[in-house]
Amino acid sequence: MKGLRGVIGRVRGWRRGWHERSKLQRIDLYTRVTLCSVTWFFAVSWGLLPLGDALDEGPVALALAGAFLAANIAQSVLSNRNVALAFDDYRGTTPFPPGRLRLPVVLQALMTGLLVALAAVGGVQEEGLVLLVLDLPVAFGIPYVLLVPVRTFLLHSAGFSAVVLALLAAVGVPGGLLFGAFVSLVVVVLLVLVSARPSVWSLSVMWQAEEARDMQARLAVAEERLRFGRDMHDVLGRNLSVIALKSELAVELAQRGNPAAMDQMVEVQRIARASQQEVRDVVRGYREADLPTELMGAQGVLQAAGITVSVEGADGPAGIGAPAAVQAALGWVVRETATNVLRHGDPRHCWIRLARTRDAVVLEVENDGAGATRPLGGADDDGGGSGLAGLRVRLGALGGSLSAGAVGDDLFRVTATVPLTARPDTDGRLAPSPEPSAAPSVLPEER
Repeated sequence: MKGLRGVIGRVRGWRRGWHERSKLQRIDLYTRVTLCSVTWFFAVSWGLLPLGDALDEGPVALALAGAFLAANIAQSVLSNRNVALAFDDYRGTTPFPPGRLRLPVVLQALMTGLLVALAAVGGVQEEGLVLLVLDLPVAFGIPYVLLVPVRTFLLHSAGFSAVVLALLAAVGVPGGLLFGAFVSLVVVVLLVLVSARPSVWSLSVMWQAEEARDMQARLAVAEERLRFGRDMHDVLGRNLSVIALKSELAVELAQRGNPAAMDQMVEVQRIARASQQEVRDVVRGYREADLPTELMGAQGVLQAAGITVSVEGADGPAGIGAPAAVQAALGWVVRETATNVLRHGDPRHCWIRLARTRDAVVLEVENDGAGATRPLGGADDDGGGSGLAGLRVRLGALGGSLSAGAVGDDLFRVTATVPLTARPDTDGRLAPSPEPSAAPSVLPEER
């Protein structure tokens, strides 16, 4: 019973690991597993079945067949271990250690010699010889075709084929079987070439495209930081210079006992307050989340990631007709939920719905692939950041609410409700309508 539970646990772990991978990571894993499986398919089918003929040909043929099978298995194991390194070498990320090819070359020569010896003692029938020749270069060829240019691979394959055919002819294999062995070698060389090389090439191109998208995103963030830095410099640079000059002038006037020093300090105070308001305006514009803009941005980003997006109700009273404060709050929800879908999920479809009730606006963001989706935020949320915790604090200040969770086996839904009475406070941030007894603050608190 315990063993069965362990097996079930491992299966669930594999399934969880598969769902946590991105689409490109899944394709990468699928390609690698396929290349490794091809080796074993040939070893078990074409490589193993003809060796049954040796059971009736005496102990010598049986010993040669067993040795060929052992060498074939060892070559397949080494091939599987070298595929990942060969793929990294093909992509240019990590060079392939040349020493790792020594043992495969020795095994390839050993398998060739055992095959020729089997043909010499009659340990393999006519059809079996053709099948063994078909299996002979597969395990070595799959990683090797990724390590050398196509021209080099074809030249080396031609030389290897000539050696095999010459050795078979030397032990008395008839011309008809030699022709069949020649055809088998041509077929398997082309099969290895067209199956391994294009697959890894296309996968390499997809990884390069993924890296280019990541670089583009980082450049966009860096450009936005530069823009924000320039705005802050434009706002504060001149005013701080004026404050410094007027402060020095006020000090000199005060040392002389000139009452004009007080006028200079009053001017410094006025400039400082004006600078504070200008900084708030810059930060407020940087933090604003406009609902139509966020909907367009989320739709474009998700579609670029291969996700089908459906937006409902954005053009009606629930979207354009909602108050500006409500639209700004829902814009934050759209931004955070779209980020959550891209980071933690692997969906194929995403639905964004806006609906208006008598006293509130309801936003629903739903996507499939719930098995790979993790909630926004976590235990380390401080309430002011991104994620569900930050959104709940933001909407709670408006009298709104936020709920999120799995719906069925494959859907994940985030629902935000914002009352129509929500309005921005004096600092431009969103806040609910104050109670009549609430005292206004003298200086709005910065977030």
